[in-house]
Amino acid sequence: MIKNNLFSWILMLLSSLVLLFILAPLAGLFLHTSGSDLLETVTDKEVLQSIWLTLWVSFAATLVFAIGSVPLAWLLARKDFPMKNIVQGIIDLPVVLPHTAAGIAILGFISRDGILGKAAGSIGLTLVNNPAGIAIAMAFVSLPFLINAARDGFAAVPERLEKAALTLGAGRSRMFFTISLPLAWRSIMTGFVMMFARGMSEFGAVIIVAYHPMVAPVLIYERFTSFGLKYARPASVVFILVALVIFILLRLLSLNKRETGIPQDAEA
Repeated sequence: MIKNNLFSWILMLLSSLVLLFILAPLAGLFLHTSGSDLLETVTDKEVLQSIWLTLWVSFAATLVFAIGSVPLAWLLARKDFPMKNIVQGIIDLPVVLPHTAAGIAILGFISRDGILGKAAGSIGLTLVNNPAGIAIAMAFVSLPFLINAARDGFAAVPERLEKAALTLGAGRSRMFFTISLPLAWRSIMTGFVMMFARGMSEFGAVIIVAYHPMVAPVLIYERFTSFGLKYARPASVVFILVALVIFILLRLLSLNKRETGIPQDAEA
């Protein structure tokens, strides 16, 4: 009993140290930001515009790329094909790439001499220093979160239910939209929120593709380098509060998935 209690206390101590490591810098940031500075920042038109730009561009990027990512996730969960592990490795590659390197790669792709840049230029659209270019940069670094979460959701759906639907005469598209997608949608939504949140926090890739118009992370960096820590803190606090709302939503979605997920005996 004493050994068990000692082990529990050690676990609690180590866990507390990790939580303190996460909370201490954030608490310091909030404590060193005065109410007047925060109020001034909240009413700052430039800050509000950058946060709004960050939110809608990240959401649009997530929504557009989800159209192809969700079917890809289903294929990864259900089909075996040559070089499947290589495909999965390619999907995870943006997670391990330095984000400045990712930004340089994207810049070469969307610049006037790049493949996508030339195509966009033919219709009079410049992707560099454009919200469309920002969306591409955000999507590149955040796509793995959506694909992997959706893949795990589809993998958790009992395959016998899909086979039963096919046996009863449903086509593959009807089976996907009436069986697979509804049962995996909570995991898909979790991945959607994770991709959205990761995209809106991206800095390294975005700043190379588009310094202007400024998304919130770039604005915070610009205020820090131009005016110092005092002017960067309030903008950081406002953006952190917005990000906090996103992560609370993410945790709520995860909780709902756990409470209303498929019972384990359903797969028996």
